[in-house]
Amino acid sequence: MKHILTAVAGVLMAVSSTSVWADEPANLGPRPAYLVNSMDDSPLKDKLLSCSNGAFERSDFSIGHRGAAMQFPEHTKESYLAAIEMGAGVLECDVTFTKDKQLVCRHSQSDLHTTTDVLAHPDLAKKCTIPFQPADPSTGKDAQVECRTSDFTLAEFKRLKGKMDGANPKATTIEEYMQGTPSWRTDLYAQSGTLMTHAESAALFKKHGVKVTPELKSAAVEMPFDGFSQEMYAQKLTDELKAAGFAPSDTYVQSFNLDDVKYWIAETPEFGEQAVYLDDRVYEQKDFVASLENMKDLHKQGVNIIAPPLFALVQLDDKGQIVASDYAKLAKQADLDIIAWTLERSGPLNNGGGWYYQSVKPAITKDGDMMVMLDVLAKDVGVLGVFSDWPATVTYYANCMDIES
Repeated sequence: MKHILTAVAGVLMAVSSTSVWADEPANLGPRPAYLVNSMDDSPLKDKLLSCSNGAFERSDFSIGHRGAAMQFPEHTKESYLAAIEMGAGVLECDVTFTKDKQLVCRHSQSDLHTTTDVLAHPDLAKKCTIPFQPADPSTGKDAQVECRTSDFTLAEFKRLKGKMDGANPKATTIEEYMQGTPSWRTDLYAQSGTLMTHAESAALFKKHGVKVTPELKSAAVEMPFDGFSQEMYAQKLTDELKAAGFAPSDTYVQSFNLDDVKYWIAETPEFGEQAVYLDDRVYEQKDFVASLENMKDLHKQGVNIIAPPLFALVQLDDKGQIVASDYAKLAKQADLDIIAWTLERSGPLNNGGGWYYQSVKPAITKDGDMMVMLDVLAKDVGVLGVFSDWPATVTYYANCMDIES
Protein backbone atom coordinates (compact mmCIF):
# COMPACT_ATOMS: atom_id res chain seq x y z
CA MET A 1 0.00 0.00 0.00
CA LYS A 2 1.25 3.45 -0.86
CA HIS A 3 2.21 5.69 2.01
CA ILE A 4 -0.72 7.52 3.54
CA LEU A 5 1.52 10.29 4.79
CA THR A 6 0.72 13.28 2.58
CA ALA A 7 3.61 15.19 1.12
CA VAL A 8 3.43 18.80 2.19
CA ALA A 9 5.13 21.35 -0.05
CA GLY A 10 7.46 23.82 1.57
CA VAL A 11 8.99 24.01 5.00
CA LEU A 12 7.05 25.08 8.09
CA MET A 13 8.54 28.21 9.56
CA ALA A 14 8.04 29.01 13.23
CA VAL A 15 6.34 32.40 13.40
CA SER A 16 5.14 32.15 16.98
CA SER A 17 4.83 29.70 19.84
CA THR A 18 2.14 27.88 17.84
CA SER A 19 2.53 26.18 14.49
CA VAL A 20 0.87 27.08 11.21
CA TRP A 21 -0.48 23.58 10.66
CA ALA A 22 -4.01 24.87 10.14
CA ASP A 23 -3.09 25.81 6.55
CA GLU A 24 -1.66 22.40 5.73
CA PRO A 25 -3.33 19.26 4.37
CA ALA A 26 -4.08 16.66 7.02
CA ASN A 27 -0.98 14.62 7.82
CA LEU A 28 -2.12 11.13 8.76
CA GLY A 29 1.04 9.10 9.20
CA PRO A 30 1.24 5.31 8.82
CA ARG A 31 -1.45 4.12 11.26
CA PRO A 32 -4.49 4.24 8.95
CA ALA A 33 -2.55 2.17 6.40
CA TYR A 34 -1.67 -0.35 9.09
CA LEU A 35 -5.31 -0.66 10.15
CA VAL A 36 -6.63 -1.05 6.62
CA ASN A 37 -3.97 -3.62 5.72
CA SER A 38 -4.91 -5.69 8.77
CA MET A 39 -8.58 -5.97 7.72
CA ASP A 40 -10.11 -9.13 6.30
CA ASP A 41 -10.56 -8.99 2.52
CA SER A 42 -13.86 -7.28 1.73
CA PRO A 43 -15.37 -4.56 -0.48
CA LEU A 44 -14.86 -2.15 2.43
CA LYS A 45 -11.15 -2.95 2.55
CA ASP A 46 -10.89 -2.49 -1.21
CA LYS A 47 -12.58 0.89 -0.97
CA LEU A 48 -10.32 2.05 1.86
CA LEU A 49 -7.22 0.83 0.01
CA SER A 50 -8.27 2.82 -3.04
CA CYS A 51 -7.95 6.06 -1.07
CA SER A 52 -4.37 5.50 0.03
CA ASN A 53 -2.90 8.13 -2.25
CA GLY A 54 -4.69 11.04 -0.56
CA ALA A 55 -4.80 13.98 -0.37
CA PHE A 56 -6.55 14.30 2.97
CA GLU A 57 -8.36 17.26 4.45
CA ARG A 58 -9.69 18.21 7.86
CA SER A 59 -13.08 16.69 8.71
CA ASP A 60 -15.66 17.60 11.34
CA PHE A 61 -16.50 13.89 11.47
CA SER A 62 -13.11 13.43 13.16
CA ILE A 63 -13.18 14.58 16.81
CA GLY A 64 -9.94 14.76 18.77
CA HIS A 65 -10.57 13.07 22.13
CA ARG A 66 -8.42 14.99 24.63
CA GLY A 67 -6.36 15.89 21.57
CA ALA A 68 -4.39 12.89 20.30
CA ALA A 69 -4.20 11.08 23.62
CA MET A 70 -3.02 7.71 22.40
CA GLN A 71 0.55 8.99 22.09
CA PHE A 72 0.51 12.58 23.40
CA PRO A 73 -0.18 13.68 26.99
CA GLU A 74 -3.90 14.36 27.07
CA HIS A 75 -5.24 17.91 27.21
CA THR A 76 -1.90 19.51 26.45
CA LYS A 77 -1.08 22.01 23.75
CA GLU A 78 1.07 19.38 22.06
CA SER A 79 -1.78 16.87 22.03
CA TYR A 80 -4.21 19.40 20.57
CA LEU A 81 -1.77 20.46 17.85
CA ALA A 82 -1.18 16.81 16.95
CA ALA A 83 -4.93 16.29 16.58
CA ILE A 84 -5.19 19.36 14.35
CA GLU A 85 -2.28 18.01 12.27
CA MET A 86 -4.21 14.75 11.85
CA GLY A 87 -7.25 16.54 10.46
CA ALA A 88 -9.57 16.61 13.45
CA GLY A 89 -12.23 19.21 12.72
CA VAL A 90 -13.53 19.29 16.28
CA LEU A 91 -11.39 19.39 19.45
CA GLU A 92 -12.26 18.68 23.08
CA CYS A 93 -11.18 20.39 26.27
CA ASP A 94 -12.55 18.57 29.32
CA VAL A 95 -13.26 21.44 31.68
CA THR A 96 -12.72 21.52 35.42
CA PHE A 97 -11.57 24.27 37.80
CA THR A 98 -8.74 25.29 40.10
CA LYS A 99 -8.71 26.46 43.71
CA ASP A 100 -9.23 30.04 42.48
CA LYS A 101 -12.10 28.93 40.23
CA GLN A 102 -10.32 29.20 36.90
CA LEU A 103 -11.36 26.79 34.15
CA VAL A 104 -8.65 24.40 32.98
CA CYS A 105 -8.40 21.40 30.64
CA ARG A 106 -8.24 18.10 32.54
CA HIS A 107 -10.26 14.92 32.14
CA SER A 108 -11.05 14.91 35.84
CA GLN A 109 -10.75 17.29 38.73
CA SER A 110 -8.86 14.55 40.57
CA ASP A 111 -6.38 13.11 38.08
CA LEU A 112 -3.32 15.35 38.38
CA HIS A 113 -1.34 12.58 40.07
CA THR A 114 -1.60 10.38 36.95
CA THR A 115 -1.68 12.94 34.13
CA THR A 116 0.92 15.48 35.30
CA ASP A 117 4.24 15.69 37.11
CA VAL A 118 2.69 17.24 40.24
CA LEU A 119 4.31 14.61 42.46
CA ALA A 120 7.74 15.73 41.23
CA HIS A 121 7.13 19.13 42.85
CA PRO A 122 7.50 18.56 46.62
CA ASP A 123 6.00 21.91 47.58
CA LEU A 124 2.89 21.15 45.51
CA ALA A 125 2.68 17.42 46.20
CA LYS A 126 2.19 18.07 49.91
CA LYS A 127 -0.93 20.11 49.08
CA CYS A 128 -2.68 17.16 47.41
CA THR A 129 -6.00 16.00 48.88
CA ILE A 130 -4.26 12.70 49.67
CA PRO A 131 -0.45 13.11 49.64
CA PHE A 132 1.52 10.17 48.26
CA GLN A 133 1.54 7.08 50.46
CA PRO A 134 3.78 4.25 49.20
CA ALA A 135 2.55 0.75 48.54
CA ASP A 136 3.20 -1.85 51.21
CA PRO A 137 4.50 -5.07 49.60
CA SER A 138 4.15 -6.96 52.90
CA THR A 139 0.37 -6.43 53.00
CA GLY A 140 -0.31 -5.98 49.29
CA LYS A 141 -1.74 -2.51 49.87
CA ASP A 142 -1.47 -0.26 46.81
CA ALA A 143 0.01 3.22 46.82
CA GLN A 144 -2.47 5.95 47.70
CA VAL A 145 -2.58 9.50 46.33
CA GLU A 146 -5.11 12.00 45.00
CA CYS A 147 -4.25 15.40 43.58
CA ARG A 148 -7.07 17.66 42.44
CA THR A 149 -7.03 20.79 40.33
CA SER A 150 -8.95 22.40 43.20
CA ASP A 151 -5.94 21.81 45.46
CA PHE A 152 -3.99 24.43 43.50
CA THR A 153 -4.27 27.96 42.20
CA LEU A 154 -4.02 28.56 38.49
CA ALA A 155 -0.47 29.85 38.95
CA GLU A 156 0.48 26.59 40.66
CA PHE A 157 -1.35 24.52 38.03
CA LYS A 158 0.62 26.21 35.27
CA ARG A 159 3.89 25.06 36.84
CA LEU A 160 2.97 21.46 36.03
CA LYS A 161 3.83 19.46 32.94
CA GLY A 162 1.46 16.96 31.36
CA LYS A 163 2.53 13.34 31.11
CA MET A 164 0.97 10.22 29.67
CA ASP A 165 -1.90 9.10 31.88
CA GLY A 166 -0.82 6.21 34.05
CA ALA A 167 0.65 5.15 37.38
CA ASN A 168 2.26 2.17 39.07
CA PRO A 169 0.00 1.27 42.03
CA LYS A 170 2.66 -1.05 43.47
CA ALA A 171 5.22 1.77 43.72
CA THR A 172 7.09 2.40 46.94
CA THR A 173 8.55 5.70 45.69
CA ILE A 174 7.12 8.68 43.84
CA GLU A 175 9.52 8.05 40.95
CA GLU A 176 8.22 4.50 40.55
CA TYR A 177 4.61 5.66 40.82
CA MET A 178 4.97 8.11 37.96
CA GLN A 179 6.25 5.38 35.59
CA GLY A 180 2.94 3.86 34.57
CA THR A 181 2.47 4.48 30.85
CA PRO A 182 0.70 1.46 29.25
CA SER A 183 3.02 -0.55 27.01
CA TRP A 184 0.99 0.13 23.86
CA ARG A 185 1.31 3.89 24.33
CA THR A 186 4.58 5.83 24.42
CA ASP A 187 6.48 8.51 26.31
CA LEU A 188 8.20 9.62 23.11
CA TYR A 189 6.09 12.78 22.80
CA ALA A 190 5.78 13.50 26.52
CA GLN A 191 8.77 15.76 26.90
CA SER A 192 6.98 19.10 27.18
CA GLY A 193 3.29 18.59 27.98
CA THR A 194 2.07 22.19 28.14
CA LEU A 195 -1.05 22.47 30.31
CA MET A 196 -3.80 24.84 29.21
CA THR A 197 -6.69 26.81 30.59
CA HIS A 198 -10.02 26.43 28.85
CA ALA A 199 -9.69 29.99 27.54
CA GLU A 200 -6.22 29.22 26.15
CA SER A 201 -7.51 26.08 24.44
CA ALA A 202 -10.40 28.02 22.91
CA ALA A 203 -7.98 30.66 21.58
CA LEU A 204 -5.75 27.94 20.12
CA PHE A 205 -8.67 26.18 18.45
CA LYS A 206 -10.00 29.47 17.08
CA LYS A 207 -6.57 30.32 15.67
CA HIS A 208 -6.47 27.02 13.81
CA GLY A 209 -10.06 27.19 12.58
CA VAL A 210 -11.41 24.08 14.29
CA LYS A 211 -14.72 23.63 16.09
CA VAL A 212 -14.94 22.92 19.81
CA THR A 213 -16.69 20.43 22.08
CA PRO A 214 -15.77 21.29 25.67
CA GLU A 215 -17.10 18.94 28.33
CA LEU A 216 -18.16 20.28 31.73
CA LYS A 217 -16.73 17.69 34.12
CA SER A 218 -18.40 16.78 37.38
CA ALA A 219 -16.67 18.29 40.39
CA ALA A 220 -14.87 16.14 42.95
CA VAL A 221 -15.45 18.86 45.53
CA GLU A 222 -18.86 19.67 46.96
CA MET A 223 -20.75 22.29 44.99
CA PRO A 224 -21.12 25.17 45.46
CA PHE A 225 -17.36 25.51 45.93
CA ASP A 226 -16.44 28.68 47.79
CA GLY A 227 -19.54 30.35 46.33
CA PHE A 228 -19.00 28.87 42.86
CA SER A 229 -22.26 27.11 41.93
CA GLN A 230 -22.89 24.50 39.26
CA GLU A 231 -24.84 27.07 37.27
CA MET A 232 -21.98 29.59 37.49
CA TYR A 233 -19.62 26.83 36.35
CA ALA A 234 -21.75 26.03 33.30
CA GLN A 235 -22.17 29.72 32.47
CA LYS A 236 -18.46 30.44 32.75
CA LEU A 237 -17.74 27.80 30.12
CA THR A 238 -20.02 29.40 27.51
CA ASP A 239 -18.85 32.90 28.50
CA GLU A 240 -15.28 31.90 27.67
CA LEU A 241 -16.36 30.47 24.31
CA LYS A 242 -18.09 33.74 23.49
CA ALA A 243 -15.01 35.70 24.53
CA ALA A 244 -12.91 33.56 22.16
CA GLY A 245 -15.25 34.48 19.30
CA PHE A 246 -16.84 31.07 18.74
CA ALA A 247 -20.16 31.01 16.92
CA PRO A 248 -22.69 28.69 18.59
CA SER A 249 -22.84 26.70 15.35
CA ASP A 250 -19.17 25.82 15.84
CA THR A 251 -19.60 24.58 19.40
CA TYR A 252 -20.89 21.38 20.96
CA VAL A 253 -20.87 21.88 24.74
CA GLN A 254 -21.28 18.55 26.47
CA SER A 255 -21.94 16.99 29.87
CA PHE A 256 -22.90 13.72 31.53
CA ASN A 257 -25.07 15.81 33.84
CA LEU A 258 -28.43 16.31 32.16
CA ASP A 259 -29.06 19.34 34.37
CA ASP A 260 -26.03 21.05 32.79
CA VAL A 261 -27.45 20.43 29.32
CA LYS A 262 -30.86 21.73 30.40
CA TYR A 263 -29.19 24.83 31.87
CA TRP A 264 -27.58 25.63 28.52
CA ILE A 265 -30.86 24.98 26.72
CA ALA A 266 -32.70 27.38 29.03
CA GLU A 267 -30.11 30.06 29.77
CA THR A 268 -27.86 30.08 26.70
CA PRO A 269 -30.18 28.62 24.04
CA GLU A 270 -27.82 29.53 21.22
CA PHE A 271 -25.33 27.06 22.72
CA GLY A 272 -28.03 24.72 24.01
CA GLU A 273 -29.18 23.99 20.47
CA GLN A 274 -26.09 21.82 19.91
CA ALA A 275 -25.48 20.82 23.53
CA VAL A 276 -24.55 17.14 23.83
CA TYR A 277 -25.93 14.84 26.51
CA LEU A 278 -23.25 12.23 27.25
CA ASP A 279 -25.41 9.22 27.96
CA ASP A 280 -24.03 7.09 30.77
CA ARG A 281 -27.37 5.39 31.46
CA VAL A 282 -26.20 2.43 29.39
CA TYR A 283 -23.59 1.49 32.01
CA GLU A 284 -24.50 3.42 35.16
CA GLN A 285 -28.10 2.17 35.32
CA LYS A 286 -27.95 -1.59 35.66
CA ASP A 287 -31.47 -2.19 34.37
CA PHE A 288 -31.52 0.49 31.69
CA VAL A 289 -33.20 -0.50 28.45
CA ALA A 290 -33.47 1.99 25.62
CA SER A 291 -37.00 2.71 24.51
CA LEU A 292 -38.67 5.12 22.14
CA GLU A 293 -40.35 6.66 25.17
CA ASN A 294 -37.16 7.47 27.09
CA MET A 295 -35.47 8.73 23.92
CA LYS A 296 -38.43 10.98 23.08
CA ASP A 297 -38.42 12.26 26.66
CA LEU A 298 -34.89 13.58 26.15
CA HIS A 299 -35.94 15.30 22.95
CA LYS A 300 -38.95 16.87 24.67
CA GLN A 301 -36.56 18.38 27.21
CA GLY A 302 -34.73 20.11 24.38
CA VAL A 303 -31.87 17.64 23.88
CA ASN A 304 -30.93 17.33 20.21
CA ILE A 305 -27.67 15.36 20.39
CA ILE A 306 -26.89 12.28 22.45
CA ALA A 307 -23.47 10.65 22.86
CA PRO A 308 -23.08 7.14 24.30
CA PRO A 309 -20.03 4.86 24.28
CA LEU A 310 -19.37 2.78 21.16
CA PHE A 311 -20.85 -0.44 22.49
CA ALA A 312 -24.31 1.11 22.96
CA LEU A 313 -24.56 1.87 19.24
CA VAL A 314 -23.77 -1.56 17.80
CA GLN A 315 -24.73 -5.19 18.22
CA LEU A 316 -24.31 -8.47 16.35
CA ASP A 317 -26.92 -9.85 13.99
CA ASP A 318 -27.73 -13.54 13.69
CA LYS A 319 -24.79 -13.95 11.30
CA GLY A 320 -22.33 -12.42 13.75
CA GLN A 321 -21.99 -9.20 11.77
CA ILE A 322 -21.75 -5.77 13.40
CA VAL A 323 -24.94 -3.77 12.87
CA ALA A 324 -26.68 -0.74 14.36
CA SER A 325 -28.11 -1.41 17.82
CA ASP A 326 -31.69 -1.03 18.98
CA TYR A 327 -30.49 1.94 21.06
CA ALA A 328 -29.18 3.66 17.93
CA LYS A 329 -32.36 3.03 15.95
CA LEU A 330 -34.59 4.30 18.76
CA ALA A 331 -32.51 7.45 19.19
CA LYS A 332 -32.88 8.18 15.50
CA GLN A 333 -36.63 7.54 15.65
CA ALA A 334 -36.80 10.14 18.42
CA ASP A 335 -35.03 12.67 16.17
CA LEU A 336 -31.84 12.62 18.22
CA ASP A 337 -28.51 13.07 16.47
CA ILE A 338 -25.67 10.87 17.75
CA ILE A 339 -21.97 11.28 18.45
CA ALA A 340 -19.88 8.19 19.35
CA TRP A 341 -16.99 7.76 21.81
CA THR A 342 -14.19 6.62 21.79
CA LEU A 343 -12.17 4.97 19.01
CA GLU A 344 -8.45 4.19 19.45
CA ARG A 345 -8.70 4.02 23.24
CA SER A 346 -8.59 0.26 23.71
CA GLY A 347 -5.06 -0.66 22.70
CA PRO A 348 -4.56 -3.79 20.57
CA LEU A 349 -7.90 -5.40 19.66
CA ASN A 350 -6.79 -9.04 19.40
CA ASN A 351 -8.59 -9.91 22.65
CA GLY A 352 -12.00 -8.52 21.74
CA GLY A 353 -11.45 -4.81 22.28
CA GLY A 354 -12.40 -4.53 25.95
CA TRP A 355 -15.00 -2.16 27.38
CA TYR A 356 -15.75 -0.10 24.28
CA TYR A 357 -16.42 -3.16 22.14
CA GLN A 358 -18.25 -5.32 24.69
CA SER A 359 -21.48 -5.64 22.69
CA VAL A 360 -19.66 -7.04 19.63
CA LYS A 361 -16.69 -8.79 21.23
CA PRO A 362 -16.89 -12.02 19.14
CA ALA A 363 -16.47 -9.94 15.97
CA ILE A 364 -13.37 -8.08 17.21
CA THR A 365 -10.24 -10.18 16.68
CA LYS A 366 -7.70 -7.76 15.19
CA ASP A 367 -6.96 -4.07 14.91
CA GLY A 368 -8.43 -3.78 11.42
CA ASP A 369 -11.88 -4.62 12.79
CA MET A 370 -11.90 -1.05 14.10
CA MET A 371 -12.52 0.12 10.54
CA VAL A 372 -15.54 -2.17 10.25
CA MET A 373 -16.92 -0.67 13.46
CA LEU A 374 -16.30 2.82 12.10
CA ASP A 375 -18.08 1.98 8.85
CA VAL A 376 -21.16 0.77 10.72
CA LEU A 377 -21.19 3.89 12.90
CA ALA A 378 -21.03 6.11 9.82
CA LYS A 379 -23.36 4.30 7.43
CA ASP A 380 -25.80 2.30 9.56
CA VAL A 381 -25.99 4.38 12.73
CA GLY A 382 -25.44 7.69 10.96
CA VAL A 383 -23.41 9.42 13.65
CA LEU A 384 -22.47 13.09 13.34
CA GLY A 385 -18.90 12.32 14.35
CA VAL A 386 -16.60 9.97 16.22
CA PHE A 387 -14.24 10.78 19.08
CA SER A 388 -10.82 9.20 18.67
CA ASP A 389 -7.61 9.12 20.67
CA TRP A 390 -5.81 9.09 17.30
CA PRO A 391 -7.84 11.32 14.96
CA ALA A 392 -5.92 10.29 11.82
CA THR A 393 -7.89 7.03 11.76
CA VAL A 394 -11.26 8.77 11.55
CA THR A 395 -9.97 11.51 9.25
CA TYR A 396 -8.79 8.88 6.77
CA TYR A 397 -12.15 7.12 6.76
CA ALA A 398 -14.11 10.38 6.46
CA ASN A 399 -12.04 11.53 3.47
CA CYS A 400 -12.24 8.16 1.77
CA MET A 401 -16.03 8.02 2.15
CA ASP A 402 -16.53 11.70 1.24
CA ILE A 403 -18.31 12.46 4.49
CA GLU A 404 -19.20 16.13 4.41
CA SER A 405 -17.80 18.36 7.18
